[in-house]
Amino acid sequence: MGAVNSDRALLILARARTPDALLRVLLAAHPDPCVALDVARGGAGLPLTPGTREALRRPDAARIDADLAWLQQPGHALLGWRDPDYPALLRQCPSPPPLLFLAGDASLLWHPQVAIVGSRKPSAGGRDRARQFARALAARGWVITSGMAEGIDTSAHEGALATGRTIAVVGTGPDIAYPSTNAALRDRIVGEGLLVSEHPPGTEPLPSHFPSRNRILVGLALGTVVVEAALRSGALVSARLAAEAGREVFALPGSVDNPTSRGCHALIRQGAALVEAPDEVLATLGPVADSLATAVRNRLEIPSTESPVHSAGGQPEPDTDHNRLWSALGHDPTGMDALAERTGLTVAALSSMLLIMELEGRVIADHGRYARRS
Repeated sequence: MGAVNSDRALLILARARTPDALLRVLLAAHPDPCVALDVARGGAGLPLTPGTREALRRPDAARIDADLAWLQQPGHALLGWRDPDYPALLRQCPSPPPLLFLAGDASLLWHPQVAIVGSRKPSAGGRDRARQFARALAARGWVITSGMAEGIDTSAHEGALATGRTIAVVGTGPDIAYPSTNAALRDRIVGEGLLVSEHPPGTEPLPSHFPSRNRILVGLALGTVVVEAALRSGALVSARLAAEAGREVFALPGSVDNPTSRGCHALIRQGAALVEAPDEVLATLGPVADSLATAVRNRLEIPSTESPVHSAGGQPEPDTDHNRLWSALGHDPTGMDALAERTGLTVAALSSMLLIMELEGRVIADHGRYARRS
């Protein structure tokens, strides 16, 4: 076993099946994961099973090394509870995961998200509506989050990728395509969006993983749209979790003769918002996204583009970098390289400023190209 660094310490804690609540407490009290691991190993009074204690003291070196090799691949990352990039919305939910394994564009965690969920065996019309909502919302700059299951989830991811970006939250390890029929979709999401899991690489699907997965899926999003769902379905579990987290829940009505519409009708009777068009979702969630913009500004330490800095004399002093970027943007979509050339700013600085402008509704993003909103 090599020297214990932060990633290795987090992996040992994860592989030992340290209880989530205890792991959050350990990482909150000890920002250095290596210290948290030492405390877990030596804490005689901690509520740990004999198997967990043994795995903490004598971890499987080969497995940990394989996990580290996975993390070293481009686009792969591990976020711990105290990581500043841990998504703020998820942190506010009941029982948030202490660790997140990521494959893809991690910055999407801080974009405004809408979850779209529903039946694994939807009607043809349900698939079309999921695709339609995802396409329309993604085209307006919202990231579409779903669970990469068959049916509505798959249609939502496909619709989002046609016009924008998507996040898949999975109930397996981040390296496993489940169902196997979605292997190509998984690879596309990793390449053009983001895949998120609370489980380490190699974790096979278990029935208990999927209700647990749903709490992350809805916890990342500002609202959850249920397209079709039977009265007993995982989508209704997601809707309940979203409501418990204080998030908006939307349901699409359907035919009274369609069994997969009955769950949506039940949600509407319980107070979910009835929606028939994507704009109705945007009308509700648009104002809520302002709070996320504030959290992003605080994380990136960027001033609001609508709040000018004042000079010592009390006169507004323009934000030069933001003004340069705004001048470089037109109504025709422009790529990041061209914006960097026009402004002289780094891609990292541009990404941060464009994210704020997108959240404020001032710019639109289309497959990595940006333009002023008309």
